[in-house]
Parts: sequence; C-alpha cells; structure tokens
Amino acid sequence: MNYNKYIDHTLLKQDALASQIDHLIDEAIEYDFASVCVNPTWVAHAHQRLADTDVLVCTVIGFPLGANTTAVKVFETKDALSNGADEIDMVINIGALKDHKDEMVYEEIKAIVEAAKGHTVKVIIETCLLSEEEIMRACLLAKEANATFVKTSTGFSTGGATFEAVKLMKETVGDMDVKASGGVRDYDTMLKMIELGATRIGTSSGVSLMTKKAENGETY
Repeated sequence: MNYNKYIDHTLLKQDALASQIDHLIDEAIEYDFASVCVNPTWVAHAHQRLADTDVLVCTVIGFPLGANTTAVKVFETKDALSNGADEIDMVINIGALKDHKDEMVYEEIKAIVEAAKGHTVKVIIETCLLSEEEIMRACLLAKEANATFVKTSTGFSTGGATFEAVKLMKETVGDMDVKASGGVRDYDTMLKMIELGATRIGTSSGVSLMTKKAENGETY
C-alpha cells in the first residue's frame, strides 16, 4: 500500500527560507502527498505553486502556543483561507483546558470551524502537556465543535506523538479523524500510528518515510 496521501509534508521552522519552502513543495508534488503544511506567511506562495496539483495547502493557526485570543485565531483563519489555504491546523488554549474552562475551549474551536466554512480543521491539543483525562476531554470538545481531526502535537513543545496518545485519542473520538504529528521519522513508526487509528501523519520526513529510510535529528 502507498501511504503518500497520509502525509502532511511539513516545514514550520521560523527560519525557513523561500528555497526550503520551494524544495518542500517540489517534494510534495513528486510524491503526491496529501498536503504541504507551512506557516501562514507561505500560504499564498504554496497555493500558487500547487494550483495544478491535488496537493493541498495546510497552515497553522495560533501556533505554536495556542495562547492567542479567539478573535486573533479567527482572523488568522479567514486570512489564511483568503490566501488559498485548504486545511487549518489550530492550537487550542491549553491553559484554559487544564483550568477546566471547557466552554471557552469549545467555543473557540467552534468559532474557527465556522470561520473555516467547510474546510478541514485539525485541532492540535499538545498531548505531551496533558494527562489522559485532559486528552480525552480535549478530544470530545473538538468532536462536539464539529472539527475534522484531533491532532497530537505542534512539534514545538516537550514531545511529539506517542502510540499511547494516538490510541487514546482514536478510542475517544471514534469515527473522527486523528493526525499524529511530531517525531514520526521512520516507516515502522508511521505504520504503527496508522494501525492505531491515525489517518494523517504530520512530518518533515515524508520523503524518507516513502523511501523507507530512517531520518534522525528532526523534531517534526
């Protein structure tokens, strides 16, 4: 089986150069990945480059901390869509979740889903900062708010996707999609994530995954 359409080919480093973004896009076209995942500043460029392909443009909102106000995240979402984004990966307000401000978390996710107007919304819950109970609660809030995916990680915190977290998330959300992001750098790890229920893999190692060559040193 070819797993290329599971992969969001990702470059979110703050010092990414235009040449590196273009290389990412070239690889995504060559391997026909699901999307390229880039910071908002690159969305219009990626949209233009990918216009004649079926590779989508994914971007991140409230990234990487999730601590922006809801109004800012909604604006970011609308701006990204106007620039050609196809998919939105938003970071929840993690402190609010841990403070049991569930209504606030739910309303924010709902506002971004509404702003996305039918586009895919993936809700990043940053599992490395959460207990099992908090992971389950975040997943259920995202599902209730009609998001498309729950996503493990930004890749910019203390850890990335784990088998345990992906398994728990899938068990919690049922038929909702799960994205495993952060630290998926070898083929066997990718297969295990998919076996546990992940339907999308966020990684900077997409090419090595497709060629089954392990890649070390990257955080995403």
